[in-house]
Amino acid sequence: MTQSESNNDQSADNQESSSLDIPVELRLKPNRQFPFLARHPWVHAHALAENGHDLTCGQVVDVIDHDGNWVGRGVVNPQSRLRVRLYGFDQSVTIDDDLWRCRIDAAIARRRMHSEFEATGAERLMFSESDLLSGLIVDRYADCLSIQFTAGGLLRWKEPILEHLKSAVSAQHIMVRVDPKTAKHEGIEPIEEWYQDNAPDTAIHYQLNGLQLSVDLRAGQKTGGYLDQRLNHVAAAKYFKDKNVLDVCCYTGGFGLVAAKHGAASITGVDSSQPALDSAAATAAANGITNLQLVKEDCFDALKRLGDAGDKFDAIILDPPRFAGSRHQIDSAMRAYRRLNSLAVDLLTPGGILVTCSCSGRVSRAEFLNMLLDVGRRRRRDLIIMESLGPAPDHPVAVSCPESNYLKCIIAQVN
Repeated sequence: MTQSESNNDQSADNQESSSLDIPVELRLKPNRQFPFLARHPWVHAHALAENGHDLTCGQVVDVIDHDGNWVGRGVVNPQSRLRVRLYGFDQSVTIDDDLWRCRIDAAIARRRMHSEFEATGAERLMFSESDLLSGLIVDRYADCLSIQFTAGGLLRWKEPILEHLKSAVSAQHIMVRVDPKTAKHEGIEPIEEWYQDNAPDTAIHYQLNGLQLSVDLRAGQKTGGYLDQRLNHVAAAKYFKDKNVLDVCCYTGGFGLVAAKHGAASITGVDSSQPALDSAAATAAANGITNLQLVKEDCFDALKRLGDAGDKFDAIILDPPRFAGSRHQIDSAMRAYRRLNSLAVDLLTPGGILVTCSCSGRVSRAEFLNMLLDVGRRRRRDLIIMESLGPAPDHPVAVSCPESNYLKCIIAQVN
């Protein structure tokens, strides 16, 4: 390729990028503007009078109401049912590299408001809508970052986002992912790659809750692990001293390992994932924990089996995966939560501790508590709530996006 041809290609790329930066108007259907006037960032395709199918993924758009009044500025993905993600509610906002840099810096500064930087620790640095960065999730494990893109339109700025993150936190290695489920919904290709092909030579080690931990950023869940429950692990452990504990859906042992470190008599962890159990066993060995027993089994099957055998426990932890991914699954999710908690309550000794969690954003805290009320009524047991907890502060909640208020962790005594 000649220098002239290279310059022409660069010029064409610049022109295409420039055209995508000029906002195109998309009109809402009548009376569909109210969520966005409250600054909710998601505009679904069914809310639009114009579907935007002829637009390019990553095109900057201005959403207007049916009467032509300006509502918000965002980025379109014509392949996604979540058609537009809004990033600005003032017409002075320009969606460009500088916007992402500023919001990344603001998100990092927000974390430093509640905790100092711990070089060997782990934290969530960006939490999508809660940090005004819809479609971007970033976790830090020591000097490594795990990044998940959940918005196809945001990939247009993938390079400047990754460059700024690398420099802002002095990251040595960065794993970038678009999981297959997200890719299908967004109409894009899955991604699983080390940024600039810079893969670590060994497992990534970090410290959390007094434990020496490691994470596999390629094979782990989403961004590698679950950091939202880390303070709840410690809060729950206070109730487990000298108790026999059953940890259901234990994954890599977050609750159980911390409980063991804080003096639990014994821990039985149950999960259906063998790799997760292998990770829990390796962590236990690395930290000198010897009173952890791990069982590979479905959570419902395990609880029923233990109940049929007449087993009893002083404390039970329930931290299942998300049961409700959409509003259409709420009823089935509530049935699953009711069954899971009923089986657990039957296994608890009088005065035992139940730690029960829900990470389903579609299920409200009130609905979850009403489920527990029903479980107590049906099982003729009194449930006394000791603590009603949410995620760690590095998982903030955007008032304008109630879906970000997803995690419930209830610690209750069952009499």
